[in-house]
Amino acid sequence: MDFTSFAQDVINFVRVHQSWGAPIVFALAFGESLAFLSLLLPAWAALVGIGALIGTSGISFWPIWVAGAIGATLGDWLSYWIGMKIGPKVAHIWPLSRHPDMIPRAERFLEKWGIAAIFIGRFFGPLRASVPLAAGIFHMSYWKFQISNVASAFVWAWVLLQLGDAGSKIFQMLWG
Repeated sequence: MDFTSFAQDVINFVRVHQSWGAPIVFALAFGESLAFLSLLLPAWAALVGIGALIGTSGISFWPIWVAGAIGATLGDWLSYWIGMKIGPKVAHIWPLSRHPDMIPRAERFLEKWGIAAIFIGRFFGPLRASVPLAAGIFHMSYWKFQISNVASAFVWAWVLLQLGDAGSKIFQMLWG
């Protein structure tokens, strides 16, 4: 199964089983934000697709948004914690070992942008996987990390869900 069919299957499942929307969004956002899983499970398309369901199927925005933000927050927090505990050796663990430039790039990004790197990195796939991990490895202040982590998670989840919702409204206006 390829990623496109996976995303479509998830979206279809949520369309039929709306009560599972928030837990699924939580799991997708967590996986998308966790250093190791995000390299294997890019879930952003499914999250945007679920956002499209919000306006068309009556799914409530608030629980989906909060679930996505909490999942993303916890994924980044766990990545930060792993970086703190394992340190630079984490780069030798699969699948990170397949991307040897990822941690050094994240370190340079952190040096350049500081706390803003956590917020900015949330919106760019390869950085989303590595910046929280590097923040832990290089001992960024816990509270600075967490403030940016939580704030960026809520903004990120809102943006993805709104992209889907707005896209579905535009589609309905043009072809509905």
